[in-house]
Amino acid sequence: MNLKIVGIDFLYSIRSWLRSRGTVFWSLLFPVMLILLFGAIFSGMGEGKYTLYVQDLDDTDMSHGFVDVLNKTGIINIMNVTTNEPITDYIKKNNVKNLIVIPQGYKSAIISSSVDPSVKVNLTYYFDPAEQQTNQVLRSVISSVLQGLNMQLSQGRTVVGIQEESTITENFGFIDFFIPGMIGFTIMQQSIYGSIERNTKFRKDGILRKLLTTPITRSEWILAKMLFMLFLAFISTSVAIGVGVLAFGIKVNINLLSIVIIVATSFLFSGIGMIIGRFVKEEETADMAAGAISFPMMFLAGTFFAVDAMPEVIQTIAHALPLFYVNEGLRNAMIYMNQTKALINAGIVLIFAAMFFIAGVVLTKWKED
Repeated sequence: MNLKIVGIDFLYSIRSWLRSRGTVFWSLLFPVMLILLFGAIFSGMGEGKYTLYVQDLDDTDMSHGFVDVLNKTGIINIMNVTTNEPITDYIKKNNVKNLIVIPQGYKSAIISSSVDPSVKVNLTYYFDPAEQQTNQVLRSVISSVLQGLNMQLSQGRTVVGIQEESTITENFGFIDFFIPGMIGFTIMQQSIYGSIERNTKFRKDGILRKLLTTPITRSEWILAKMLFMLFLAFISTSVAIGVGVLAFGIKVNINLLSIVIIVATSFLFSGIGMIIGRFVKEEETADMAAGAISFPMMFLAGTFFAVDAMPEVIQTIAHALPLFYVNEGLRNAMIYMNQTKALINAGIVLIFAAMFFIAGVVLTKWKED
């Protein structure tokens, strides 16, 4: 082995890398963004509070005391619910993830249990199966509080118990809740990477300059590319759902709103890719630029981690990301069947899509500056 040749080639690679300012920039930015991203998420996860809605039907000093104990744990943020409508309707209408109901007669049952050991009372805990991490924390806190309460009341005998109810009436598994997020993430990756790569390649090969001699306009060309990305989006969505049904027996509802969101998502992220592609000069930096945009959204927008479990600052950032509304819209349309929430999120995604399409048309140029 000729080490001199190895050294010369190694130095040449470093010089080539340094000559491309875009490659250097994205190479350094990507790891910085990842460490800041994961550091912000995980460093504050144990310090954040989990929202728990409470409907106190007993409204006595004992029920108030139980709620106070939950609140004093420092982990739970209590939201009191006062409504005359059925609690399941309230949960669906307000997109509530976790709620506990203290039944009427809670205090009297506790008092009676001191005379009759067979008397006990059950709280009802409504939970969203998609929020596994949140459910695990809340279950642990509630169980610990109940264990301490029962120890105080009867030296450990169960006087106050808990029964769990899913906020989703159908029998969905975790994979069913995971699929909508994966659909949104897949379309985002496909559209951003595809648009940046094609735009950069066409510019490098001089194809964009040649388009000046044709009757096609920028808006027509961009629309054609976005339609192609939409075609790929429907293929990837169909494959994901098909494999999910065959391999895991997933249960998702395909309806008009979910289709609208998928169409808008494809146009949205294709537009973002077109805009980024306008400023990426080399093909080598295209993937890094796409990753720097898509990876933060993937982890911050609720694809894998519950947004409610993140620090408040990160939650604020998450609500500014387009993928957050894509994920929420698809889950509401395909899983929760909350058409009102799905329609609101679909509207937000459509607004984002229109904005980025217009920006893509304005910023895309056939020739270099």
